[in-house]
Amino acid sequence: MRPMRGHCGLGLTPPPVFCELTKQGHRLISSIATAQDPSASIGLLRKFVASSSKHVALNTLSHLLSPSTYHPRLSSLAFPLYSIIKEESWFSWNTKLEADLIALLYKQERFDEAENLFSEAVTKLGFKERELCNFYCNLVDSHAKQKSEKEVMDSCKELKQLILQSSSVYVKRRGYESIIGGFCAIGLPNEAENLIEEMRDMGLKPSLFEIRSLIYGYGRLGSFEDMKRSIVQLENEGFELDIVSCNMVVSSLGAHNKLSDMVSWLKKMRNSGIFPSIRTYNSVLNSCPQITLMVQDLKNLPLSINELVDNLNNDEADLVMELVKSSVLDQAMEWKSSELKLDLHGLHLNSAYLVILQWLDEMQQRFISGNQVAPAEILVVCGSGKHSAVRGESPVKGLAKQIMLRLKCPMRIDRKNIGCLIGKGKVFKEWLCKLPPTEYGSPDDSAKS
Repeated sequence: MRPMRGHCGLGLTPPPVFCELTKQGHRLISSIATAQDPSASIGLLRKFVASSSKHVALNTLSHLLSPSTYHPRLSSLAFPLYSIIKEESWFSWNTKLEADLIALLYKQERFDEAENLFSEAVTKLGFKERELCNFYCNLVDSHAKQKSEKEVMDSCKELKQLILQSSSVYVKRRGYESIIGGFCAIGLPNEAENLIEEMRDMGLKPSLFEIRSLIYGYGRLGSFEDMKRSIVQLENEGFELDIVSCNMVVSSLGAHNKLSDMVSWLKKMRNSGIFPSIRTYNSVLNSCPQITLMVQDLKNLPLSINELVDNLNNDEADLVMELVKSSVLDQAMEWKSSELKLDLHGLHLNSAYLVILQWLDEMQQRFISGNQVAPAEILVVCGSGKHSAVRGESPVKGLAKQIMLRLKCPMRIDRKNIGCLIGKGKVFKEWLCKLPPTEYGSPDDSAKS
């Protein structure tokens, strides 16, 4: 299988990760955001680059370029920061960074600056066919991330011309891959499927990426019959249905409120030996309006899986029951003699809620059975809220803290790391074993059926 490239706009890789700023980057952003004189920004940028390492400077630039951290005032600093960084001796020009900046400038309707950069890049690459192809491919991907449909189409046209003029198999494969991904990202899977037929006419077998693009492209539009047909096509091409493809299907069904179909798909996954991932949890539970409403009222939140299921309609209850049969808890939990850690990173609020309930239930069963010795320390990693809508206020930490408070769990905020809840293993075990199983247990077999 070919490694997946960064087509984040398609959802083929995890959603764009918030670019975590260094401390120096945070200080710069804070200084600029609070500066009363906007003209002082360039001076602050120059001082920042002069006093920062290559890693810190590029990290800050990536933050400003990222669509997931877009802020009109701050993102306008990306171009001047890039211009200053280019003057540094350590700077190395690359097509990905250039494409991201061009796409952002187009998004900001700074067309002259964008087109100047584009012309410079094409001139710089000259007749280096592979490098020029990769630049256009990166440009398609960058415009797709910015949701700039016209620019995606324009870049695809340029790339298509390069493909038709080239005799290189690499250029043709790489180019078609990116155009197909771009078309699916802007809601044109039919056109993308026609391009796959073009590939076949040239003797090029479509890769797993192209077929996945169709699955997600049709799914996003709600064209589920075409999505199913693309799944059959994937299997006919000799590729196995895997968790990435399944997550695309689940996400698409959830986006169109097809909860009962989602239940059927989760059962199909389980019967095929494909177990849900953290991303599956997020896609499924974010599609559950009742659970979303519940987590907004932490003081009345059900505190057991039994109670939760009893308060849900049939579809949402069935989805919860399918998820708790998975091994996602094992992915989030690490048990050593010195420490039992539950890491909630990557889990959205609804998912963190269910995983906490699963975790407490699982721990109670293990301790009561006598098969597990209590570790020295219990740790629940929630995050400190660096990536939250309100910086420093982690919704997941607030959720975990409120659950533990209502259950009178002997855990507290860690003084050394405010993003964690901490407790003594022996005390935690004694507390958990005293809770009645009926109060804190998973649904029995009759409820599962």
